[in-house]
Amino acid sequence: MDEHVFLLSPARCDGPRAKMLMNPSATFDLARQLRTEEGAPIGAVFAFLSSLYFRGKLAYAQALTSPLKQGSRIKVITTNLGLRSPLDAVTHADLVAFSGIDLADGDERYLGPLRRDAERLARILPATTGVVLLGSIATGKYVDTLLSLFGERLLFPADFVGRGDMSRGGLLLRNARAGTALSYLPVAGAVRRGKRPPKLERLPRGNSQEKA
Repeated sequence: MDEHVFLLSPARCDGPRAKMLMNPSATFDLARQLRTEEGAPIGAVFAFLSSLYFRGKLAYAQALTSPLKQGSRIKVITTNLGLRSPLDAVTHADLVAFSGIDLADGDERYLGPLRRDAERLARILPATTGVVLLGSIATGKYVDTLLSLFGERLLFPADFVGRGDMSRGGLLLRNARAGTALSYLPVAGAVRRGKRPPKLERLPRGNSQEKA
């Protein structure tokens, strides 16, 4: 396969950091931008909400994708807007809508837009392009729909198996900094749960990328 498209699972939109971001009294730049009609880039918003894990996914995908292709080759999964470029803007109202849908419920408000955009992506991608899911494959909330459309082309990082979110985030940030790709496996037929791997070595103190 010559190139990859990266699908990034979404950040949680109803946690403490979401409440901080959506506080109407918040004065930091991202919160103020989110309240405007233009909104803020979804990549920046989800990176704030999720901290280490989403930052790792986004940094890794950007490091391995040409800047000219990042809008089309990096897609963020959302709860009701399908697949979006990390540069696409979302507003305060969008974030409220995101928080009202639980992906685990298999709500058609989530599955319909995801299926629509994934079908479109499957039609336009060259047959040699792999689709890398940077998210959990332990449940069917993303995998079932994506696997039905991409089949053997749907891949995931082999080193994700057995790791928690923070460990995955740290792993992705390390590889993003080095500009090296992880090894991928097809989701179809893969062992989705496994033994927890050894902890990652801590990076030198003072590295702001590893601070959640």
